[in-house]
Amino acid sequence: MKASWMDKFGGRGKLIQILIIAVLILVVLPLVADTFRLNLYGKYLTYAFVAAGLVLCWGYGGILSLGQGIFFGLGGYCMAMFLKLEASSPENTAIQSTPGIPDFMDWNQLTALPWFWEPFRSFPLTLLLIVLVPAFFAFVIGYAMFKRRVGGVYFAIITQAIASIMTILIIGQQGYTGGINGITDLRTLMGWNIQTDFAQYVLFFACGIALILCLLAGQFILNSRYGQLLIAMRDQEDRVRFSGYDVANIKIFVFVAAAVMSAIGGAFFTLQVGFMSPSFVGTVASIEMVIFCAVGGRLSLIGAAYGAFLVNLAKSSLSESFPQLWVVAMGALFIAVVMLFPRGLAGLVSDYAAPVRNWFASAFKRETIAASGPEIKPGAPKPAESKAREDVSIASAQESH
Repeated sequence: MKASWMDKFGGRGKLIQILIIAVLILVVLPLVADTFRLNLYGKYLTYAFVAAGLVLCWGYGGILSLGQGIFFGLGGYCMAMFLKLEASSPENTAIQSTPGIPDFMDWNQLTALPWFWEPFRSFPLTLLLIVLVPAFFAFVIGYAMFKRRVGGVYFAIITQAIASIMTILIIGQQGYTGGINGITDLRTLMGWNIQTDFAQYVLFFACGIALILCLLAGQFILNSRYGQLLIAMRDQEDRVRFSGYDVANIKIFVFVAAAVMSAIGGAFFTLQVGFMSPSFVGTVASIEMVIFCAVGGRLSLIGAAYGAFLVNLAKSSLSESFPQLWVVAMGALFIAVVMLFPRGLAGLVSDYAAPVRNWFASAFKRETIAASGPEIKPGAPKPAESKAREDVSIASAQESH
């Protein structure tokens, strides 16, 4: 039977779940939150991009990356470089010894803009580089690792080491990157003040829509032929390899896809928060991103988005009242996830929602049969009953996937 367009995104059930999260983000949150809180919620949503990428990479690909902060930071720095150049016009920097360059370069006695900053004078090129730079970097790492069959815990440790190296590099090259302070004082985008209340609303909606599109793209990948290969590779890598598939290429693709998602989140983070620093690139930030995914559910794109939002919401709430306890709470939360509910919040919801879903499916089936019963002649086929049984079967198959 030919698959419908809904089956390409996980079926009707998954689309309804994505519709619910879209309504929560685009309707409910803007109605209940003031501008300050909405800006915070927008920041939380940027981490949902990383969590969704980790679902593809870790949950379905079996590749645990402890360096997703690298790509989040690369996307964020690309956007920050464009915004900083816009804020560093000769008129705005007339008091500097070298007008027309970012202030931290002037403080570090640079007299000309470095060559790798030049492409970020163009906004369309910046948007392209937000995707291409992290994708290229992920491709280089993936090609070097996966072609040599480096995986498992070794890959996780190497990505963690690369995140540490990136942090040290950014801090050490203060004249080019802003050092430990990062790139700050970002105020306008193409002449538009991004610090106004209206701009915060617009950026929140843009981030929410981009997240929904990312979730749909992730669902499309998982329900394609490549998604089936991804699951097969995670469970039986040798069998996939012996079947003639290049396992390394499959891993490289999913790693690059996760990196691109993280970079898009990083770019929106810079726009909404107004700066980017190396603290979002290092190992601590990267491990926190893994916890976001684990709490939400590493086998659920939608669950990971909820996990990123809820963990960050709890982090802000606890940090306001008990700033010293958050680190302990984060560690306890990760231990609880691993020991008590390894499938995360999505697994808990699936377990407790299954009886309710089955009850609705049975009720729907009975009503359909009762409604079509008097019209069925003895010995004739029962199209309505078979249709109901087929719908229930498809729904069950979609939910189990």
